[in-house]
Amino acid sequence: MTHVNDKADPITIAYIGGGSREWAWKLMSDLALEESLSGEVRLYDIDYAAAQDNASIGNRLSSRTDVKGKWNYTAVRSLPEALAGCDFVIISIFPGTFEEMASDVHTPEKYGIYQAVGDTVGPGGLVRALRTVPMYVEIAEGIRDYAPEAWVINYTNPMTICTAALYEVFPKIKAFGCCHEVFGTQRLMVSMLAEMLGIEGVKRNEIKVNVLGINHFTWLDSASYKGLDLFPLYKAFVDKHYEEGFEARGTEYWKTDIFAAANRVKFDLFRRYGLIAAAGDRHLAEFMPPSYLKDPQTVAECKFSLTPVEWRVGHRKEQVLRNQRLAQGEEQVDLKPSGEEGVQQIKALLGLGELVTNVNLPNQGQMLGLPQGAVVETNAVFSRNSIKPVIAGQLPLGLHSLVARHVTNQQTVLQAALTKDKSLAFQAFINDPLVTLDVKDTESLFQQMLDNTKAYLPGWSI
Repeated sequence: MTHVNDKADPITIAYIGGGSREWAWKLMSDLALEESLSGEVRLYDIDYAAAQDNASIGNRLSSRTDVKGKWNYTAVRSLPEALAGCDFVIISIFPGTFEEMASDVHTPEKYGIYQAVGDTVGPGGLVRALRTVPMYVEIAEGIRDYAPEAWVINYTNPMTICTAALYEVFPKIKAFGCCHEVFGTQRLMVSMLAEMLGIEGVKRNEIKVNVLGINHFTWLDSASYKGLDLFPLYKAFVDKHYEEGFEARGTEYWKTDIFAAANRVKFDLFRRYGLIAAAGDRHLAEFMPPSYLKDPQTVAECKFSLTPVEWRVGHRKEQVLRNQRLAQGEEQVDLKPSGEEGVQQIKALLGLGELVTNVNLPNQGQMLGLPQGAVVETNAVFSRNSIKPVIAGQLPLGLHSLVARHVTNQQTVLQAALTKDKSLAFQAFINDPLVTLDVKDTESLFQQMLDNTKAYLPGWSI
């Protein structure tokens, strides 16, 4: 790939999950705002009609006079057609339907197990992984056969297991997983600087951090702004807001936005371990024993929300209606940055600058004390056709033991999914910190959840 005058030659992006009714629109907006990139986006989805709608939406956007990046969007019917000869692959899929997701999130509630998200760890995250891995095996085989040199950006959860599955099937794949949770913690520190020191107008990426951990259970052991060590300030900030929490968008905002939180879990973990937890409260709580997720009352006291799947169903209906308006030209895509870094990463990989950001990659030594090859989340340096992980160091012993438990469990889940081994999957299930039931109830819950997702477990003996 070449570029002249800070513009790359046209590139081809394969978007797997191209019928997306949210992530795809964000990508379209980011591509439209970037004048140095252009080319073709092939949209592949098992819902071909949804991919066709997005192709119409993307082409309408590209025809606008206020758009800098010009792209041709095409819906394709097969994975090989999407992948053949492409330069980049973006994966953002929803594994299963809301019926399976409702089982992931709500079946454990019958046994007193509550999950705020249910897509990464806990009973829901595990079962979601079991049905997602077969999809990722097919995707990895397709990339191996049709686009072996392409860079692959994964957005799907469970992030760690999905990214690891790609490497398990195609060890030479050039894949990495992206998550915006660390960005939220950087934005929290922007608010902290404004409140505590009166420093306004700081950009999120001006907060320099060292990231170490695994996706949705990431930690910062250093944070600075223009050479100022932010840890002492963060301690004072936590002390000030520990009891009531802190919400940049106003007190009690967590009650009106189902994805919001008052950072009380994050602050409590800082006092307990001395490092800054760099994910949102809803995710962090699921990695711990159920002290924050004991029951809905405890969740409310911690000032975050459980996300009922019925809310997601209603939100999807709204998205479908908006999709129709966008496809018919009755509404326009919002031309504003999404806050994601996918386009910046693509630019850096094409040689248009350099970028340092947090990503999920197999451990090559960047996370000390964790197994080689296990997918971990640290900073990495993006440059022309290269991603080099930054050596992040090792977590303190107490935190390391928590993270290592999840690393081992996620590796176990992946192997269970690849080998269709129910016994191995149960071993991981009963070893999750949220599962505090006796063996009989654990077996009953596990069997119900497998039964509810068996349509996505071909070849399993359930």
